[in-house]
Amino acid sequence: MPQRTIFFDVDTQLDFLAPAGSLYVPGAEKLLPNLASLTQFAASNKHSLISTVDAHLEDDVEFRTWPAHCIAGTFGQQKAAVTRLAGTVRLSSGPGAFSELSSQLPTAVQFVVEKQVLDAFTNPNLLPLLHHLDAECYVVYGVVTELCVEKALAGLMKLGKRTVLVTDAIQSLSEAGDRVIIQYREAGVEMRTTSQVLSGSL
Repeated sequence: MPQRTIFFDVDTQLDFLAPAGSLYVPGAEKLLPNLASLTQFAASNKHSLISTVDAHLEDDVEFRTWPAHCIAGTFGQQKAAVTRLAGTVRLSSGPGAFSELSSQLPTAVQFVVEKQVLDAFTNPNLLPLLHHLDAECYVVYGVVTELCVEKALAGLMKLGKRTVLVTDAIQSLSEAGDRVIIQYREAGVEMRTTSQVLSGSL
């Protein structure tokens, strides 16, 4: 496995993964065993884990398009337990949040990056974090394939580093998810299963 591999966990929150969640993605709860395995593999092999999360206010613009979900501080906004590690640093989308947390970076194992829209790269602290970690490979998974996962892939590919999509640790809402997989495979994203990642075949 390449050195400085980062596992990039997209929006694995209860409002999306749990059937009772306010914006449940049908079938997403079946990802939990693979999400657990990927999280523990990252921790055991000392790979940094970046986890994007929606952290909405009650009147966020996104709710004009989608039902209210992942409102900061609610139960549904929490990450699934199997995707959480000890030693977490949380990066709000406020300017300067990255520099304010610089003293915690050497000991952090999981970076929780908050966002208020689909694209995690709208958080101005994400790119400084990625430059600081200086990865050679990104391993991407989470929900939803054709929405936030696609935005993450697009942003990561601009960095010019190897990007891997874990195809059995993502979930789509429609056939658009299949088109995203085809599009990014053709663009150079490598496709792997969870078992392939766990076996070290990156």
